[in-house]
Amino acid sequence: MSCQSKSCEKCHHNICTYRVPIFSDLEQNEMTKVTELIITRKYARGEMIVMEGNQLEGLYIIHSGRVKAFRYTQEAKEQILYLFSEGDFFGEKNLLRKQPVTYHAEALEETQICVIPHHSFHELLKEVPSINYKIMDQLCIRIEHLESLIQNMGTRDMEARISAILLEFAEKYGSKQKDGILVSMPLSREGIANYIGVTRETISRKLSRLQEDGIIELVGNKKLKILDLSALEQDFI
Repeated sequence: MSCQSKSCEKCHHNICTYRVPIFSDLEQNEMTKVTELIITRKYARGEMIVMEGNQLEGLYIIHSGRVKAFRYTQEAKEQILYLFSEGDFFGEKNLLRKQPVTYHAEALEETQICVIPHHSFHELLKEVPSINYKIMDQLCIRIEHLESLIQNMGTRDMEARISAILLEFAEKYGSKQKDGILVSMPLSREGIANYIGVTRETISRKLSRLQEDGIIELVGNKKLKILDLSALEQDFI
């Protein structure tokens, strides 16, 4: 569904261009070219945005909300690969090499996505070739993320994996408070378990122990506060 409202036109500049790393250094006239290409789509919580094996219609940029990218293992268990939030993008491999998407993508909450259609994006690359280098830089970051995920699952014990994911969430979704860092958790405990390859029970035990030790404070089901960041970092080492 295309967006025609004035508020959505503002979002193009605030989120879909300026806050996206591959567009952040563009000149104003180049930025204008990008915003003219954008189509907006909305997804409800739990709605599938794309299925593995499909061809995406373009570059997908998260305007608001959160998205998980995942595959199913041979045991039909969900393995989360990435979490995307405001300013993140996906679908770049399909743009550059016309490959089918290699994961499922599902909205974790009500999500609005800005899409730059495939043909339009290729024309944009011809006019603004510097975007190619920005995409390569972001892909390198994602490769490093996957390498870190594999290392965590292969060499670190379960408790260290949990500490690592809490530190990642604190960096991406945390806000500093007087007494710590309040983290809006993007995943449920079961989702975290699927992300780092442990059981839900292990997640619950570890979080309870961290709270007993005064390192974190659980704030309902969807938030926690990190009270002692250095202790959590030491647990991860």
